[in-house]
Amino acid sequence: MTLSAPSPRGIVLFAHGSRDPLWRAPIEAVAAQIRARQPGTPVQCAYLELCTPSLAEAAADLVAAGVCHLRLFPLFLGVGKHAREDLPELIESLQAAHPGLEIELLPAVGENPQLIALMADIALTQI
Repeated sequence: MTLSAPSPRGIVLFAHGSRDPLWRAPIEAVAAQIRARQPGTPVQCAYLELCTPSLAEAAADLVAAGVCHLRLFPLFLGVGKHAREDLPELIESLQAAHPGLEIELLPAVGENPQLIALMADIALTQI
């Protein structure tokens, strides 16, 4: 019996987007941290609107690189219309375009207790 290798996992950091190219710097810094900590982990930034790549483009690039399991991390502080309505539709489109792709949707960053505590810590250190 031959054991198969674990399926390659990739990460998409999904954010709103902006026309201002400097707006993307923090998103890309998170991607750089992931690459530095786990050099073999494919990671892409993707944006809902106003800049590229789109979620569809980033996912297609990762699938072309052999990713079979995609962790989708929404970098939204609040869970508004984009996270509640737009993102599920985009995921449906991804599944239709890549039927073999396993998509794991992580909670929005603003729902993460670690980040909430970190933001409180940062605010308190300024006092």
